[in-house]
Amino acid sequence: MRHFCYSVIIFVVSLSAIFLPEGVPVMASTPENSTTRPNIVLFFVDDLGWSDLGYRNDAFLTPNIDRLASQSLDFQQAYVACPTCSPSRATLLTGKHPVRLKMVRHIPVSPKHPDFDKFGATDVEFNQWDGDPAEFPCRNWLPLEETTYAEALKELGYYNLLVGKWHLGHDKYHPIHQGFDRQIGTTTWGHPKSYYPPFFKNTDVLAVEKERYLTDRLTDETVNFIDQYEDEKPFMISHWYYNVHGPHVGRKDFVQHFESKGLTGRELHYAAMVAAMDESVGRICQSIETKGIQDNTIILFISDQGGYFKNAPFRGGKRVDSLCEGGARVPFMIRWPGVTKPGTTNNSIIQTTDLFPTLIDIAGGQVSKYAGLDGVSLKTVITNNDTLQRGAPIFGYRAYEDLYASVREGDWKLLAHRSGETHLFNIADDIGERNDLSKANPERHQDLVDKLIQWELKMDVQSYSGVQ
Repeated sequence: MRHFCYSVIIFVVSLSAIFLPEGVPVMASTPENSTTRPNIVLFFVDDLGWSDLGYRNDAFLTPNIDRLASQSLDFQQAYVACPTCSPSRATLLTGKHPVRLKMVRHIPVSPKHPDFDKFGATDVEFNQWDGDPAEFPCRNWLPLEETTYAEALKELGYYNLLVGKWHLGHDKYHPIHQGFDRQIGTTTWGHPKSYYPPFFKNTDVLAVEKERYLTDRLTDETVNFIDQYEDEKPFMISHWYYNVHGPHVGRKDFVQHFESKGLTGRELHYAAMVAAMDESVGRICQSIETKGIQDNTIILFISDQGGYFKNAPFRGGKRVDSLCEGGARVPFMIRWPGVTKPGTTNNSIIQTTDLFPTLIDIAGGQVSKYAGLDGVSLKTVITNNDTLQRGAPIFGYRAYEDLYASVREGDWKLLAHRSGETHLFNIADDIGERNDLSKANPERHQDLVDKLIQWELKMDVQSYSGVQ
């Protein structure tokens, strides 16, 4: 049976006595919040490619997300600013570009990196990456001084729960120190050592679990929270999946299913992991429906970067050509009952920098209160299904290899390398980014190069440039 998926939730509850999960406090009554501000449920999936959903690719089994898409406004051209784990999370939380945050790689955490201990902790603020031609120093945690959407929403009367992956620093920088009221299943690690217990090394997080698949165990926690939450405050649930990041260990029943379809090896396990994630989305959406709050809940579904495997019709992915469409373009949909029209799409060029201001705008806050944002609110675009007029390009940036920056403006996209090589593509005509048009369109090419130069100066990273 298919279930409801995403929701931003507008929450109206009774004033009766309540019983909450352990660690969830009973909060002061704030009636104004209960009637004007929606609950919000954000599904944030790790390493899920744009094409790795059943309604786009029948190799995958995702009936619940397919249903969610049919009930949602589905953005077709959504991008992450830096397609890799830690930067994509920092951007989502703050509305700031990873370059501004000086976080343009994942936090390495492993003790094979000399500044980190066996618990993934370090007192060294920046790391270097062997092979990065720019030698760009990258942060090892999201600074506590940065304002997260959890902190901003808390000021607007929200209770904030984070379930799952963090990867933005060790214990001192965990969600409960960044505006979240509670965290569940959160570790310093960027991925589990297995999706069957024991899940993690050198931590007691979820160590009591002996049988459940990790995705199912975390889903239990979110479902229990929804079932038992009776406070008047609206809530935001950030359900940040470890799925479908490696190691590729599929749930056994789904592995058997895809074996019968002829899949083998890591692709077999990946398909099984996608199916388990989809089932989780369905269970959480069903709990919202059972609670009777589905009409008051906004649901968002996003991925942190492109997929590990094939990303047809795109070029690139998580590990190769990551600033190409296969690595940087991600699923992004929103179901807002009474606001979004079911089964609609939007071709606006948006970026995950836009999530922070959008959430604040939806919750009734003042976006202008927050300085240094690189995103814009999508509330009007979502409400009217308009085309977003940004007035400026979006920029992609990473610090691993020669390909380091992208500029997307309208149909045109520039790719820039540290070595000075640049390429121009028309995405509308060439979704696979195969036909370099820089020589055929020298003025357009130079215009985007100039805009990249100016943006690097604005972000104070010109010393690492390949085009300055």
